[in-house]
Amino acid sequence: MSDSKRKILVTSALPYANGSIHLGHMLEHIQTDIWARFQKLRGHECYYICADDAHGTPIMLKAQQMGVTPEQMIAQVSEEHQADFAGFNIGYDNYHSTHSPENHEIATAIYLKLRENGFIKQRTISQLYDPEKQMFLPDRFVKGTCPKCKAEDQYGDNCDSCGATYSPTELINPRSAVSGATPVLKESEHFFFDLPAFEQMLKTWTRSGSLQTEIANKLNEWFEQGLQQWDISRDAPYFGFEIPDAPGKYFYVWLDAPIGYMGSFKNLCAKRPELDFNEFWDKDSTAEVYHFIGKDIVYFHSLFWPAMLYGSGHRQPNSVFTHGYVTVNGAKMSKSKGTFIKARTYLEHLDPEYLRYYYAAKLSNGIDDLDLNLEDFISRVNSDLVGKLVNLASRTAGFITKRFDGKLAKVEDTRLTDGFVAKAEQIAALFENREYSKAIREIMAMADSANAYVADAAPWQLVKNEATLAQAHEACSNAINMFRILVTYLKPVLPRLAQDVEAFLGLTLTWNDLALDMAGRSINPFKPMMQRVELDKVNAMVEASKENLQAAAKAPSALDDDPISPEITFDDFAKVDLRIALIKHAELVPEANKLLKLQLDIGGETRQVFAGIKSAYNPEDLIGKHTVMVANLAPRKMRFGMSEGMVLAAGPGGKDLWILEPHTGAQPGMRVK
Repeated sequence: MSDSKRKILVTSALPYANGSIHLGHMLEHIQTDIWARFQKLRGHECYYICADDAHGTPIMLKAQQMGVTPEQMIAQVSEEHQADFAGFNIGYDNYHSTHSPENHEIATAIYLKLRENGFIKQRTISQLYDPEKQMFLPDRFVKGTCPKCKAEDQYGDNCDSCGATYSPTELINPRSAVSGATPVLKESEHFFFDLPAFEQMLKTWTRSGSLQTEIANKLNEWFEQGLQQWDISRDAPYFGFEIPDAPGKYFYVWLDAPIGYMGSFKNLCAKRPELDFNEFWDKDSTAEVYHFIGKDIVYFHSLFWPAMLYGSGHRQPNSVFTHGYVTVNGAKMSKSKGTFIKARTYLEHLDPEYLRYYYAAKLSNGIDDLDLNLEDFISRVNSDLVGKLVNLASRTAGFITKRFDGKLAKVEDTRLTDGFVAKAEQIAALFENREYSKAIREIMAMADSANAYVADAAPWQLVKNEATLAQAHEACSNAINMFRILVTYLKPVLPRLAQDVEAFLGLTLTWNDLALDMAGRSINPFKPMMQRVELDKVNAMVEASKENLQAAAKAPSALDDDPISPEITFDDFAKVDLRIALIKHAELVPEANKLLKLQLDIGGETRQVFAGIKSAYNPEDLIGKHTVMVANLAPRKMRFGMSEGMVLAAGPGGKDLWILEPHTGAQPGMRVK
């Protein structure tokens, strides 16, 4: 029933080691895990590997802020990531880190081979440099005004407002996102990967069927603009691997990140001597390699990565499968609405199998975004998994146990089950092509048929009459067998349920045994396998995800006779994180009547805050002062840019308004108690 045995290596994109896993990440890892489990269920030799992406400036800076080494931070994050993925039953064969001996060895070897083959170029470039932190600034660590649409507070590589791309040196009024200082141009020698040398190879590869058509079309824009040499080096200080023969120069994180797939697999090979690393990565390899990624990292995986592999004498991936983003209730995930849901928060409230099923029921092989509609989520899980699938066994298994010694009868009329088994190749093709939603529809249509069969047979009526006991036995046995076939089809999607069903039936669910004759087999007493999703648990998850601290209640004033705001508890107030902030820069907001734009240093991190104190202060008088800010207020998108906190002030208003100024000796970042 299965095609010839294949050797397959499957990867998910490497999560960055400076933050928690959320339900957006989980879409990709669930999608990949279903595909890998399906391949194994079909009898193929399939390995699913991943790792933490553990290098780069953001990790270096966050570790400094936390007062730990980068190595300590990434070890802690890796432990958290792996616990979250395990909670969702993601079945990696290996989970590693890009900060590993294997990755260092392979990244160095690939670089040296590229250099030997003439694909590494050197030249001096001018970059923005933070004179306070004494470091070159990556694109995302420079902010300023978009040179195209003039939107403020945009990153140094692209504008969120108009979508334009540019270099950080083109920004108007650039500033360092690390210190708030105005960056200066400074020259440095850098190393470049000669991507244009691979143009013809890449044009052929991107149109070979290895990419979805819409992705290949999108990449064509890069060919039309002309490929550029890719800067693969960064200057110290930087957390990463030092470039051979270039002291103080480091591989850019995106060079060694995809090589992390190879590093993780090499680590697995060391654990399993029967595995041959070269069999999967040599240029003449007949094994299959597949990458599952999000649409935000297409360029790296579909241009730079295959070119690096080709130029260093390795094979290219068979396919790069791209998916869209996750929205919740039709909108971008939001911390203020509680829809930016971390994996751990979900696991504290709901069964991971619910989300695995819901994502599968909505996933196609395209790149459209997937909406997690929470009402639909509750309805679909309760209807499909509880009402149709598990109910098939729960309403019939008790009769087998109590009335027929736990043994299944021979079924004379097998037309329905034969029809279920006949769907195997169609369903296999849908899983293979990542058309999970279509596969789920086919499986649930069979579940409807099975439930209609049980309703028509009505074994609960048949068992009341001695003359129809045999019919009841056969009907219940047929239902249990149909349940077995359906759960076998769903085993890649619902691995924990499949385990429970295997314990219930006393056998392993395999694709090749779909047509197994169950007559005479014993089953174990049925135990509840899945509970209904309760609305209150979903609401509790959303509430636990909210990070929207409202402004502290305004103090009553005898002058303006403001009413006192609604009472809050001490616990509510304790959530407010007040920090000492140094006002590094202040300027007028011409379009606003009351606002000043402040750059606040809170100890290793600079925040932009819009404060309604224009009537009381000249901007230049504020620079160098210390004040107090609410540091954990959710960022607010304003017409003039993003406000990343709130400055505390008191007074009746107008010129009689005073920011809070702490005592002498206060340091930026100190917590106010």
